[in-house]
Amino acid sequence: MSKRGIETLVGLFVLLGILALAFLALKAANLASFGQRDGYMLQARFDNIGGLKVRAPVRSAGVVVGRVTSIVLDPKTFQGVVTMEIDKGLQFPRDTSAKILTAGLLGDQYIGLEAGGDDKNLAPGDTITQTQSAVVLENLIGRLLFDKAADAGASSKPAAPAASKK
Repeated sequence: MSKRGIETLVGLFVLLGILALAFLALKAANLASFGQRDGYMLQARFDNIGGLKVRAPVRSAGVVVGRVTSIVLDPKTFQGVVTMEIDKGLQFPRDTSAKILTAGLLGDQYIGLEAGGDDKNLAPGDTITQTQSAVVLENLIGRLLFDKAADAGASSKPAAPAASKK
């Protein structure tokens, strides 16, 4: 093989490597789909959204059924209002609940939808009323440490002297 042919093959190999890295970077950032999804919008209100981000997946039974499109703060209720786009072919009952969950122990957060049993479905633009906010790991650790310190403080107090009987 000539020197020019080898250089061409090396160039193609490097180009394929760069394209593969770009693809992996887009997948890791949840940006792999560039086109518009065909779906409908739903909203949910949470007291604490934790580390939820725009473009985070919306899952039901572990299957991605949509994406988070926006997160804003309601200035009247001081709740996080999450807008999500759900795939057009899927309809969820009106009593569906939404939870902010974490993938793994310290992974990214996503919205999990649990379908209810109502006969009527959510319409485009409806708000999911049954929600559960994100569990913040720092709050759990702080509460655990506070409880342990309170228990240790209570057990270190001397017992009151018993009254003597005459």
